[in-house]
Amino acid sequence: MYAILDIETTGGKYNEEGITEIAIYRFDGHKITDQFISLINPEREIQPFVVNLTGINSNMLKNAPKFYEVAKRIVEITEDCILVAHNSSFDYRILKTEFQRLGFPFKRKTLCTVELSKELIPDMESYSLGKLARALGIAVSDRHRAAGDAQATIKLFKMLLNKDTEKQIIKNAIKIEQKSKLSANLKTIIESLPSETGVYYIYNEADEIIYIGKSKNIKKRITQHFTGTNSKSKKLQALVSSVTYEKTGSELVALLKESNEIKKNKPILNRALRKTLFTHALYEFTDHHGYRNLKVDKANREELPITTFSNRQSAKHFMFKVVDDFELCQKLTGIYKTNASCFKYDVKECLGACIQEESTEDYNKKVDALIKHYSYENKNMLIVDRGREIEEKSVVVIENGIFRGLGFFDLNHQILNKDVLLSLITPMQNNKDNQHIIQSYVRRNKKRLKIILF
Repeated sequence: MYAILDIETTGGKYNEEGITEIAIYRFDGHKITDQFISLINPEREIQPFVVNLTGINSNMLKNAPKFYEVAKRIVEITEDCILVAHNSSFDYRILKTEFQRLGFPFKRKTLCTVELSKELIPDMESYSLGKLARALGIAVSDRHRAAGDAQATIKLFKMLLNKDTEKQIIKNAIKIEQKSKLSANLKTIIESLPSETGVYYIYNEADEIIYIGKSKNIKKRITQHFTGTNSKSKKLQALVSSVTYEKTGSELVALLKESNEIKKNKPILNRALRKTLFTHALYEFTDHHGYRNLKVDKANREELPITTFSNRQSAKHFMFKVVDDFELCQKLTGIYKTNASCFKYDVKECLGACIQEESTEDYNKKVDALIKHYSYENKNMLIVDRGREIEEKSVVVIENGIFRGLGFFDLNHQILNKDVLLSLITPMQNNKDNQHIIQSYVRRNKKRLKIILF
């Protein structure tokens, strides 16, 4: 659990500043669960440059509560939380100083989004909140006011959580939470989970990831694990200490994240994705008459396939569909074995490539159209799908035919600048499993997805 905060002060000498405004949002890594926003009477003069910067003046604070009146609320909303702020050393120092004046010790773990940004989003021109937000397309309202800056910090922190492929932020949060709050009661764990699409991580008591999965309904899938009677379910039930999750909105993003995370973390109870995800692939070759033939074969060749399939039945269904869609020859696609004309020619639905009546130029153009439709070789493209929230979309990035990674963006801002887009995505390997996941998903959902060439 995190407490994301921003503090505005009077300015002045070091450790003599007073708080004029504070905003704290209790954040569980996915959504805000509580908030506290208040002007505060600092009982001291506000520096003129601060008044010009924030717009907060002494008249506005005459009837505002003094710090001792809100101290209890600050303790409550930050309890069992990691404090997160942009330049957290400043905000944490100011809070500790105010509590020391009351004779009360205030101690919390902290995270600084400036330091995290430098590590996870390198080479930015500036790491000030305003300039960084502008570069990343984060909308900021009420700049230099506590609530506005804290909300911008939340949006930035969400990006950083997504960029943290090693899951160090989340793992550290789990380690410092009180063990009593990580109830091993399976019902309690289930109740905390969403009925949404995403990836989930199951941990043991040593905070080790023992299983990673994806689902269109995380709560339903975890419930199945915790009520199942098979060997894997019983092991999970015996070992589980906590469950975390990442909402993705998009099933494509969930599939890619699941594959990537399993390969990286190698959980002891994951076996399925240690093997290849596909068994068959579509290849092309040119016959001695000059016609480009298509053939489904086992996915064990070195050459690059046009697309891949989970099994032979899926490949067979695909071939029958594209023969109709692109007016191809059954013989030259391998679905009708004959030395003469194919069945479609006999019923006047094939132009005769099977017996060299259709020109190689005309027929090969149709094969080329199919390949371009189902392959992203040499393409620069964005595959846009559902996001985690209504106002955002997920984006899978293909550059020069290579899968670069994925991210979540407000499309009105962040994909206009290619360099910013590539700096924000979570990088992933361009391996065969990821290629298969993307090709298969796009093939099944092409009408619904938005494809942007750049």
